[in-house]
Amino acid sequence: MKQTAGIISSTPVANELEDAEETAVEAEWRTLDIAAPQHGERLDRALVDGAPEFSRSYLQQLIEAGLVTVRGQKVIKASHRVKAGDAVVIELRPTPQSQAFTPQAMPLQVVYQDEHLLVIDKPAGLVVHPAPGNWSGTLLNGLLAYDKAAAMVPRAGIVHRLDKDTSGLMVVARTRAVMDALVQAIAAREVSRQYLAIAHKPWTGAATVSVEAPIGRDPRNRFRMAVVDLQKSPGKTAKTDVIFLGNAQAGCLVRCVLHTGRTHQIRVHMASLGHPLVADAVYGGTPVPPMARQALHACRLALEHPVTGAPMVFESAVPQDFSDLLADWGLRYNPPQRLESL
Repeated sequence: MKQTAGIISSTPVANELEDAEETAVEAEWRTLDIAAPQHGERLDRALVDGAPEFSRSYLQQLIEAGLVTVRGQKVIKASHRVKAGDAVVIELRPTPQSQAFTPQAMPLQVVYQDEHLLVIDKPAGLVVHPAPGNWSGTLLNGLLAYDKAAAMVPRAGIVHRLDKDTSGLMVVARTRAVMDALVQAIAAREVSRQYLAIAHKPWTGAATVSVEAPIGRDPRNRFRMAVVDLQKSPGKTAKTDVIFLGNAQAGCLVRCVLHTGRTHQIRVHMASLGHPLVADAVYGGTPVPPMARQALHACRLALEHPVTGAPMVFESAVPQDFSDLLADWGLRYNPPQRLESL
């Protein structure tokens, strides 16, 4: 199958391939000549053979959008059978996914940086990594704009994530070697990550509880996680230490220490204890003004520098919505003064 390509400037089409900002986009026109081995193949399969760098689902979108012609005629069915000698022309347009890893300038609260790593204090509402529904405006996009070298590191150096509505501290690698070292340190539980959480219902029982409960996809709702029985459902072991800090009539303040880093781990474990986080609707919480997002804040990060070996400890002040709710409840957070007390 022979192919030729050219670049032209064109306007977006009015469908799911449309550029979000509705400005002119650059499109590639590629011509494919169907050879004898492709005779009788579905059009989408023939396009995969001729443009292997693109996914079949993306090429199917192009067909359905009317961006593929066969012998000069627009074809909108992926099941169309091609014939040897057919000239197929594809208009390859950027998708939101293809443009996800682009620099976007944004204010970043960098609390520490050197040539090896950054420590970021992420605000609530900022998505960490591009994903369906959030292909732009993420922390990754901001890191690519902040540091040109970030483009040379997988995922712009992001080695762990916070949920969109969780605020607080994250460490980001600036080189591949440091990224590998941080990933290994996190896996070996050599990076201490601690969170503040405001939960429903006053705390009762022991001042410190260690929750060891496997977490997996909720078999009844694939959009959330749950404590699962590994004999019956897929999942991974998970451990969280919960330290009681204060009670109010409506709920409690706790500090959570992660020993593993499963998706939604603290939210799931707190709900399993009967203390869903305030405003965490996914796991049974309800908003309590002024807290309109899940009441979870990554308050403390401690690690050894992956290059120098020096101990590093960072503490993030509680955000305004946290402190306002704590004040309304008559509670106050006093951060530990020494790493040894963690």
